[in-house]
Amino acid sequence: MMVAKLEEHLKEKIDQIEAGGAQKYHEKNSAQNKMFVRDRLKLLFDNGEYSVEDAKFANNQAGDLPADGVVTAIGKMGGKTVCVMANDSTVKAGSWGARTVEKIIRIQETAQKLKVPMLYLVDSAGARITDQIDMFPNRRGAGKIFYNQVKMSGMVPQICILFGPSAAGGAYIPAFCDVVIMVDQNASMYLGSPRMAEKVIGEKVTLEEMGGARMHCSISGCGDVLAANETEAIEEARRYLTYFPVNYKEKAPVTEAASPKPGRELEEIVPENQNVPFDMYEFIDGLIDEGSFFEMKKLFAQEIVTGFGRIDGKPVGIIANQPRVKGGVLFVDSADKAAKFITLCDAFSIPLLFLSDVPGFMIGTKVERAGIIRHGAKLIAAMSDVTVPKISVIVRKAYGAGLYAMAGPAFEPDCCLALPTAQIAVMGPEAAVNAVYSNKINEIEDMKERIQFVQQKQQEYKEHIDIYKLASEMIIDDIVSPSSLRDELKNRFAFYENKEIVFSERKHPVYPV
Repeated sequence: MMVAKLEEHLKEKIDQIEAGGAQKYHEKNSAQNKMFVRDRLKLLFDNGEYSVEDAKFANNQAGDLPADGVVTAIGKMGGKTVCVMANDSTVKAGSWGARTVEKIIRIQETAQKLKVPMLYLVDSAGARITDQIDMFPNRRGAGKIFYNQVKMSGMVPQICILFGPSAAGGAYIPAFCDVVIMVDQNASMYLGSPRMAEKVIGEKVTLEEMGGARMHCSISGCGDVLAANETEAIEEARRYLTYFPVNYKEKAPVTEAASPKPGRELEEIVPENQNVPFDMYEFIDGLIDEGSFFEMKKLFAQEIVTGFGRIDGKPVGIIANQPRVKGGVLFVDSADKAAKFITLCDAFSIPLLFLSDVPGFMIGTKVERAGIIRHGAKLIAAMSDVTVPKISVIVRKAYGAGLYAMAGPAFEPDCCLALPTAQIAVMGPEAAVNAVYSNKINEIEDMKERIQFVQQKQQEYKEHIDIYKLASEMIIDDIVSPSSLRDELKNRFAFYENKEIVFSERKHPVYPV
């Protein structure tokens, strides 16, 4: 009889905890198209189940703080063991108390011990000011969460799904993750709220303008994937993880091979004229397995494309210039975007494919003041430092330092390939002729004669940078027809997959930031 009562009492306690906060908070979330935290976890884990939940009874004596506002669990995603922390926004708006912080730290430590991916399902108003002495400044306070994230970076994949706010110091949880998936309209991240901004600096701004999902995915670059709703966000997280091993010691998973998406042949896609834009997405579709492209930061710095794809079932990280946006010129933001993606792929042994159609880096007062040299150096440093297989393809052109940034020959790609119409030069024919012969051109008064002179010099310049001449000088390793490029990449990546090098012996680099 006593045992039955104890079991009944235990079940009652568990039910109370798993119910979360008061009904009115559930209703508020529902009105905002937000799921209850445990329903999110059911979608996240295989078969809607998680095997282990730690510290479920944390702060249960408080009465109104079930699980102290955070669920920490271990389960399976796509067959992989993962650790998860998930804020419960029905409990004090998902805010952090001392036990909340301790739970997050412990699940991070578990992920480190098991060397498995760590997921952060964030929906939190930040720290509870009333608990600040217990959870803010001490050795196992909130700062330890970020310390652990830095320690885990490159050890295991770290994924953030942002369902609601990530406020104040808590905004650094997504900032330290490998990928940030944000739910449109509901997700936000900011150091200071609109109310605080108005009070402190006199700025009147909406939450969406200050730190909304669309802003961060398109302007700040803090967000990687913009999801239409919570279900899509969870599906994207599950899909993202399929490209990754469980930790840095393992190899990326291989899936069943598939043919490229049906469409135009690659030679039809790329115009011979260097100044005519084309859609690099269509070119990528013609190279990779159909349906395998997972893009990172699609809405941010769109002049460069970064994302994961598969060639013959094997994951590859793609960095490609997009000539349809700003001519594919590299800017401050595009350098940052590519650098982060390159380091992510290198950390988890995902080979890199560079597809170049780049006029170079942007020039002018605005970008110089924004630090284009510093940010360009960051990209070049990240690209140089990688030890994974690295193939560079000159799709159409690679001019100036753009050649360097896109893994040109000097940066030891495993091979540098070029299509037959490709050009490599300090600058394009038009700019080069103008730079060298500007005075001579201006001296020619007859317009017809001037045009003929310019065309003649441009033709001479094109012959000087002819791709067959560059191949003759062993600047590039091979000239490949577009129709055979996919097979060439498939074969070369297969040969290079056992590559093992150390970039240099040192403690750590001093990178430009």
